[in-house]
Amino acid sequence: MGLHSDMIFDIVTIFPEFFQGPFGHGIIRRTREDGLIDIRIHDLRNYTTDKHRTVDDRPFGGGEGMVLKPEPLFAAVESVLSDQTLEKRAQTAIVLLSAQGKLLNHSVAQALAEQKRLVLLCGRYEGVDERVAEHLATLELSIGDYVLTGGELAAAVVVDAVTRLLPEALGHELSAVEESFSTHPEARITAGGILDCPHYTRPAEFRDWKVPETLVGGNHEDVRRWRRRQALAKTRRNRPDLLERAALTEEDRRLLEAADRD
Repeated sequence: MGLHSDMIFDIVTIFPEFFQGPFGHGIIRRTREDGLIDIRIHDLRNYTTDKHRTVDDRPFGGGEGMVLKPEPLFAAVESVLSDQTLEKRAQTAIVLLSAQGKLLNHSVAQALAEQKRLVLLCGRYEGVDERVAEHLATLELSIGDYVLTGGELAAAVVVDAVTRLLPEALGHELSAVEESFSTHPEARITAGGILDCPHYTRPAEFRDWKVPETLVGGNHEDVRRWRRRQALAKTRRNRPDLLERAALTEEDRRLLEAADRD
C-alpha cells in the first residue's frame, strides 16, 4: 500500500505509539485498507545523533520549558522526502502543528487535500525552534485557539479533516459537499460557508418530539427552503461571524426574517 495512494501522510512524532488508536476506526481505517491513503509514522528520536537520542534543549534567553531542536526535525523530513523528485516535492506540504499557526478551517483543509503528500510535524514541550517554521515547514498550523500538550492530537485532526475531502473517501462524490463550512459550487444548503442544517431520522416521533412536518411532507422545494432557513438561523445563533462574511441572497434574507417570526 502507498505506491498508488491518493494521499500520503508522514507524521513525525516522539510518541509514535499514540497513533495506534485514532487511525484504526471508521473512514480512516477503510481508506487505508482501500489504499486511498497511506499513513506513515516516524519516530523523531530515530533522527538524533547522540546516545541519549536527545530531541529538546533549554531555550536561549532563559525561560520555562524545553524546546524541540531543529537538527532531528530537519533530518527526519530530509530523510522522509529523500526519494522525491522536484515535481513530487511541489505537491508536498510540510506542516508544523503549533499554537502559533494559521487556524485550520474548511478552506485550509481543502487546500491540503489538493496535495499528494503531507508531512505533519508534531510539536511538543514549550515549542519548536523557530528555524523549523521559517526554513523547513511550508505551513504552520493550529487547530484552535487553545494550547495542547503536543501536536499528536492536532495531527490526527488534520488527517481526518483532509481524508474525508479526498475523492471516493466517503463513498459518494457529494457526501462532503452539503456540510458545515462547505464552499463547494454544488452546495445548496451550506452555500457561502454557513453551518449545516439540522438532520432527523426515524422514528418520526421520539418522547413527544416530532420531526418537522415539512421534512415528511414530500415537497422537495419546501424541504430545500426549510433546510436553508434552519442553516441560516443556526449559523446566526452559533457562529454569527460566519454569517457576517456570507454572501446572502435576497431569498436568504427573507428566510432569516421568516426564522425570526417562528
